Amino acid sequence: MAKQATASHPQESSPKARVKVALVEDQPKVRESWTRLLNSFPDFSCVCACATGEEALRIIPQEQPDVVLMDIFLPRMSGIECTARLKALLPKAQIVILTAMDDQELVFMALEAGADGYLLKRTKPSDLRSALLDVLGGGAPMTSQIARRVIESFRRKAKARDETVRLSVREEQILVLLSQGYSNKLIADKLELSIDTVCSHLKHVFEKLHVSSRTEAVVRYMASKTSQPKP
Repeated sequence: MAKQATASHPQESSPKARVKVALVEDQPKVRESWTRLLNSFPDFSCVCACATGEEALRIIPQEQPDVVLMDIFLPRMSGIECTARLKALLPKAQIVILTAMDDQELVFMALEAGADGYLLKRTKPSDLRSALLDVLGGGAPMTSQIARRVIESFRRKAKARDETVRLSVREEQILVLLSQGYSNKLIADKLELSIDTVCSHLKHVFEKLHVSSRTEAVVRYMASKTSQPKP
């Protein structure tokens, strides 16, 4: 008896993995609302929603999210302190502050703690999705009101500063690409450099600009350009 031929089916391509997002928000209704919103995006998935900073530090490292949305006003441990601790545990995770407050002091405290972006809770859903994609691409998303406050602050500091920051041509090129949202890898590819060389240049840029994060470097660069006198 002849064996029946088995039809070979081409292996189906696996669907593109969703971007994993962790949420830290103490208000139950707000937490549920943002969780539903994140899961409604076809390319995103809310892998955990934590009510406190302590819970976030315990659960989020296990989930290894790509992005963390962090509220500032949490019980006991603040979102700013939680951001700093999470960055130490998950240096590659992008942390975006999502809060109702646009207080300038809080903005800078969050950026100094390692936040990669700062959005207000009244941000439109479409803008939130764009901001998440932006930060994943190496950008530094900020609600327009926040960005203006930060730029104005840096502009005032730039005017009060006596020393002139001098960047090399290569450092300037890298900073321009960084401000356009390019990741280190894309910058390296575009300039035909190794990633290690790009990181080395960025380290020098951080030292010269007296900043400690990509977000601060971009904002400082933007502020310096807008404060320069026109020819």
